[in-house]
Amino acid sequence: MKRLLFFCAGAAVALLSGPSPRAASPQAATAPTTPKLVVVVVVDQMRADYLTRYGDLLGHGLTRLTREGAWFRKAAYPYLNTVTCAGHSTIGTGELPYHHGMVLNQWYDRAEGHSIACTEDASAKNISVGAPAAGGDSASRMLTPTLAEVMRKSTHGRVVTISLKARSAIGLAGHGGDAVVWLGPMGALTTSSAYASAIPEFAAAFANAHPPSQDAGKVWDRSLPPAKYEYVDDGVGERPSGGWTALFPHPLGGDGGALTPAFYAHWEQSPFSDEYLEQLAEAAVDNMHLGSGDAPDFLGISFSALDIVGHAFGPRSHEVQDVLVRLDVTIDKLLKHLDSRIGAGKYVLALSADHGVADIPEQIQNAGRQSAQDIAQAIDTSLQPFFGAGPYLAASAYTDLYFKPGVYDRLKADDKAMKAVAKALSALPGIERVLRSDELTSPKARESSDKAVRAAALSYYPGRSGDLIIIPRDNWLLGGGGTTHGTLHDYDQRVPIIFFGACIRSGAYDDAAAPPDIAATLASIVHVALPATDGRVLAAAVAK
Repeated sequence: MKRLLFFCAGAAVALLSGPSPRAASPQAATAPTTPKLVVVVVVDQMRADYLTRYGDLLGHGLTRLTREGAWFRKAAYPYLNTVTCAGHSTIGTGELPYHHGMVLNQWYDRAEGHSIACTEDASAKNISVGAPAAGGDSASRMLTPTLAEVMRKSTHGRVVTISLKARSAIGLAGHGGDAVVWLGPMGALTTSSAYASAIPEFAAAFANAHPPSQDAGKVWDRSLPPAKYEYVDDGVGERPSGGWTALFPHPLGGDGGALTPAFYAHWEQSPFSDEYLEQLAEAAVDNMHLGSGDAPDFLGISFSALDIVGHAFGPRSHEVQDVLVRLDVTIDKLLKHLDSRIGAGKYVLALSADHGVADIPEQIQNAGRQSAQDIAQAIDTSLQPFFGAGPYLAASAYTDLYFKPGVYDRLKADDKAMKAVAKALSALPGIERVLRSDELTSPKARESSDKAVRAAALSYYPGRSGDLIIIPRDNWLLGGGGTTHGTLHDYDQRVPIIFFGACIRSGAYDDAAAPPDIAATLASIVHVALPATDGRVLAAAVAK
């Protein structure tokens, strides 16, 4: 790819050029200006098709972004393990999992003999307001820097990231930040000693004045007339949170001061948690005076309600549709606040998702579930003639299978045993392919024309990924009720990518784009140099 030079706010920006986009009714370019604030919004589990499939229900913030921003409608992750930690880390760093190392939400630690969370850090201590903190989290296992930390180091801009989940806030912030906060047990606003010795002042004040318990007694009901929503309210296979049915309305509980774990679980699995995070973001902008300094600041917000609701109710549910309807309003509120405090056209915003989601198998044809027990049994049965009685599997993390110590080395040395276990797994109704980890580490594998090999290789990091990688069949899930994500199929890989605001040329583009391109493109706009990344600058979106 050749290099181009063009200007934004009078400063030369070196951009990697890609194919010329086919713009669908592009609007006039936003007048170039130096952004005072970089905003990255991640909507956990937002499938790309939600913006069109349920577009008639929307008309506020999401619609403004698609109409006034640069919308890459065919964006997709190129890798296999489409999960939250991998997705946020990819967006944050501009790298793919085989580089940044955050391959899964949790993986089996062979040395420790148990699974560990991607942000788990025994040397860190979490700090909370409102309830005791648990454990410790940091980006110690992230192997590459994020855009946010590069901005903080090179220009001394401030970094604030906010989410319900530690792995989401940390994935966007990286190894440092001025305010990296998430919600811990019982709705307690939390940070880590890896970032600060105390909860940031603005966040502590907000948590004390506006605890999640202020929503006790609320009832989540549809915000539009029921006839507006597609499909039925109680679809087969839905798995609502304990104490809820599959039908609206959904009471949060907590009446009379009974603020139990069930109340907080209901609150997180409702649009009220997204509204809370947006209000917290407003407080950060106002109290930290983000966007007021000489260097651009960074604000990362990850909205998590759609993911929690989507797992339980599925993408056809009234619940998912209503989360989108309300998130549309919440994002509109955020944009208007940024317009007011920073100035319209003086900030640049990117919106994407960490992954999509599959349909609930019971709601569609040619779909099903493959049990973990059957996978383990197939392995033990196939290996018994070679190695004796099992069990041989130490752990599994969805597509990644981890054998007990020494077993995989024996498999690599015994071609017949390797073929037997691969054949047994492939014979299961929900398994399409079985890939060997030792065949996924080369550049050739990462550039393979075989989509499964390439996707698995781009997700693979030695010592963290599994010994064997299984590829589920289209619309087949590995395990229990509700639905999930984590595969190379379009419904998991395809996500929206939208840029909006300063230095952005609006339009709808059908060219290839991927989430690592977000960090590369934003870095070009704010004139910071990322290390060599897997992402490329989406030059068509940047005003010249």
